[in-house]
Amino acid sequence: MQNAPATDRTELERRLMSAQQEIWFDGDYGRIGITLQITGERLMESMDLRPGESLLDIASGNGNAALAAARRHCQVTATDFVPDLLGQAQARAAAEHVYIEHAQVDAQNLPYAAGQFDNVCSTFGVMFAPHQAKAARELLRVCRPGGRIGLANWTPEGYIGRYFQLLVDHIPLPSGIRLPTTWGTREFMAKQYGERVGDMQIRERTYTFRYRSPEHWFYVFSTFCGLTLSVFKQLDAEQNAALRHEVLALIDEFNRADDGTMVVESSYLECVITK
Repeated sequence: MQNAPATDRTELERRLMSAQQEIWFDGDYGRIGITLQITGERLMESMDLRPGESLLDIASGNGNAALAAARRHCQVTATDFVPDLLGQAQARAAAEHVYIEHAQVDAQNLPYAAGQFDNVCSTFGVMFAPHQAKAARELLRVCRPGGRIGLANWTPEGYIGRYFQLLVDHIPLPSGIRLPTTWGTREFMAKQYGERVGDMQIRERTYTFRYRSPEHWFYVFSTFCGLTLSVFKQLDAEQNAALRHEVLALIDEFNRADDGTMVVESSYLECVITK
């Protein structure tokens, strides 16, 4: 009887990962991810990378942080669980004539040895792992003593955090699963890493979404973002219209443009942890 809870948790994790893959297989997130390149560049600078160091980019997507590290002459391994995104990342690396090793990997069960990498990072990626504490431990495990872990995670109170909350208000998360933006809080970082590392530097940054109009942003995210697509597919026409209205109202709340375009700043936490 004592083995049942562990078995149940394993099966739940398997189902959640399968559901996550289905979500991110849909659409074409690379069309959105590529616009976030500056966040990867900023994080690599904050981590103060040195040429020749190894770096593992977890939930790399189409490779923003991995490319930023490769441009700094690091030995880079980029991982994700969506093959299409890894293919896009490989094409980008080839276009820039840099070598990056790519692997399809679950962020919660990394197939790497303890302390294998000088640096470990994730930009808006590992935060979507269903088992947050387990993923956090894996980042720490594969980083060598004295190495660095760099993270960029959306905050709950910022524009994207509020957007995620709107989606969850319409389609609640499975029992026991917390919002990805939990990673974007100082409390979560302190709980996961505070007593296990030598140093942790956290700063709040902003990324600015610039689109031709609020409706343009809505079109892009409702067409190419698998997370948004999965929610809208579960709603009827009336509910879809209501959610669209709420999203546009949220954009209006944050939008500082007065010319019909969209210029919206969204806060995120940038964390650099020294193990």
